[in-house]
Amino acid sequence: MLNSARLLVLLEIARRGTIVAAAQALHLSPSAVSHQLARLEQEVGVALVERAPQSLRMTAAGQRLAEHAQAIADLMALAQDDLREHSAGEAGVLRLGFFASSGLELLPRALSGFSARRPHVELELILGQPHELVPGLEAGRLDAAVVFEHPLDPWCRDASVDVEMFFDEPQLIVVPLRHRLGRQSTVRLAALEGETWIGTRGGSTGEPVLERACAAEGFLPRVRCRSDHYQVTVNLARAGMGIALVPALGIGDTAGVHVCRLDHPQLHRRIGVATRSTHVNPLLDHFLGELRTAAREVGTLLGSQFGLTRP
Repeated sequence: MLNSARLLVLLEIARRGTIVAAAQALHLSPSAVSHQLARLEQEVGVALVERAPQSLRMTAAGQRLAEHAQAIADLMALAQDDLREHSAGEAGVLRLGFFASSGLELLPRALSGFSARRPHVELELILGQPHELVPGLEAGRLDAAVVFEHPLDPWCRDASVDVEMFFDEPQLIVVPLRHRLGRQSTVRLAALEGETWIGTRGGSTGEPVLERACAAEGFLPRVRCRSDHYQVTVNLARAGMGIALVPALGIGDTAGVHVCRLDHPQLHRRIGVATRSTHVNPLLDHFLGELRTAAREVGTLLGSQFGLTRP
């Protein structure tokens, strides 16, 4: 295999025209340059220069190899610049996981600022529930995951995963406008026994939070339909098909429905981001800065609409 350092010596000889000039450019002695040239000629098995007492001329083989050496030098410079951009957090790949309702407002705000400042970064976005995303984070397939954790449905995390929580997001009751709760601002879960519900499919354990909370109040909810798409849930409530328990990030358009606060100590979600404690991607710190800013903005917005607390 050809030695790249010797190829660069040949390239300087071709550029400068003499061994002395090449030695000066490379900060080497003329004898060291001559030795490297001789070793290279031994490696390729052909003369690369035509030597005369007072001059030196590249042979056809030497000129051709110098052209290859130039291409190698250009590629090495490109690789160096590329790695410099990666280390400075200006380029590279960032792989992010997120849950669906964080993609309505929180994540787009963060990515908007991040992408505007780093247009050369390639983003890979993976949608999933926290219990689906965290194994990918632990295995190194994700750099970070925007997650939630519910007091009634906590998920287990490996010791290598760090979680930074931003705010507590209230879960709200969504009812049709003509529902008996249409004038109330706050309601207790026990007062909803006997209602027809639009429910969800459940989290990491498979048992939905609604069922857990209602069981603690002494009743089981009558669920007409289950959907993990909150806009479907809200639309079905708007059509009078039932009432729904919806987290604040998933509410969206409230036309045609009434939203009540729920008086319950455990019916909320903690919103945050999970990362590996050993992460080395320089892009991640830049993204986390944007995500924290977006979380403050969204937290303030939700607080003014529905009220929330910070962990």
